[in-house]
Amino acid sequence: MDRVGSFNVLLATVVCSVLFACGIWLMGGSSSHEMAAPVVVNASAKHTATVIFLHGLGDTGHGWSQMFASVKQPHIKYVCPTAKDIPVTLNGGMRMPSWFDLKGLDPNSNEDAAGIESASKLLQSLISEEEKHGIPASRIVVGGFSQGGAVALYSALTNNKNLGGVVALSTWLPLHKTFPGAIKGNTDTPIFQAHGEADPLVQPTFGAMTAQLLAAINKKHIFKTYPGMGHSSCDKEMSEAKKFIDDCLPAI
Repeated sequence: MDRVGSFNVLLATVVCSVLFACGIWLMGGSSSHEMAAPVVVNASAKHTATVIFLHGLGDTGHGWSQMFASVKQPHIKYVCPTAKDIPVTLNGGMRMPSWFDLKGLDPNSNEDAAGIESASKLLQSLISEEEKHGIPASRIVVGGFSQGGAVALYSALTNNKNLGGVVALSTWLPLHKTFPGAIKGNTDTPIFQAHGEADPLVQPTFGAMTAQLLAAINKKHIFKTYPGMGHSSCDKEMSEAKKFIDDCLPAI
């Protein structure tokens, strides 16, 4: 299968994640059709940096907020939004928290460009909200898991606000055929990408292909893989992700 086909099949595999239970990493979604207020772990000291992290398909912001609460730094605020419930084509039109639609299994299936752009703008609005409170973009790390990581990567590369860092877990770069032309910024921003070597949903080959593309456009890109880890997370990954965030957002 060619590179284009592989990335489109990747989109099909991600939708299956709602059928698997992976602890707090893949919690069930809410029944609301509207986007809830983000779950926030506030800084416990002077707020000088922010992490904005997007969940995967069918999940909510609650599980990831619990994780960040367990590893938080006192000067960092952690924002974990929950996507609106929308119909997901590949799941028979069932509504669930999703940043954008996943449309088809065929390698030539269209991606939901409008949905991806809308999710990117939403993330940018969350960044702007932090800037209004005195946190510059350079002191903000964005990230996400699976579908949320896809939004974080796309949003970071197609906007001109240079961020403090990007965390991309078990994910891929959507609308990849538009790159490198779509790039507007963050080519010198540290990117931490991680993937489980036993991921049955977003397969390791897709993570490797994404890593190859990112490495060609960003010299500060790091790619880590974890033996035995499926479509979830593990202590080692979270420890390394925490160190990456702490390095990007040191106390000041």
